[in-house]
Amino acid sequence: MSDAAKTPRERPLSPHLQVWRWHITMATSIAHRATGVALYVGVLIAAAWAIALAQGPDAYASFKAVMGTPIGILVMLGLTLSYFYHLANGVRHLVWDSGRGLDVKTADATAIVVFAFAFAATAAVWAIAFMTGAV
Repeated sequence: MSDAAKTPRERPLSPHLQVWRWHITMATSIAHRATGVALYVGVLIAAAWAIALAQGPDAYASFKAVMGTPIGILVMLGLTLSYFYHLANGVRHLVWDSGRGLDVKTADATAIVVFAFAFAATAAVWAIAFMTGAV
């Protein structure tokens, strides 16, 4: 028996983040999951808004005061970005479900479009909010 046959073979390791080369479609997948979680938090904030609204003017004023703080505005900005990103990437996934856009070049290009749309739509909504005095 040869020496190679006597030594046990090392088992392959599962791929880790250090092994994979980062690419934009990997980032979109991670961001889609993260924005989904953020939107769950957004639902809790929307529920708190509805409860405060139902409890009357004092409770609603308190809610508005909390959400009007810099942290509250930052959270709402993040939720707006999460909403538009998740929407655009969801449409992208619907297109993929039809069997289109799965080649690497198209997938990369649509990933860029998803990020660009999310940032542009968020900027537009917040620009309108600032111009109308809503913030």
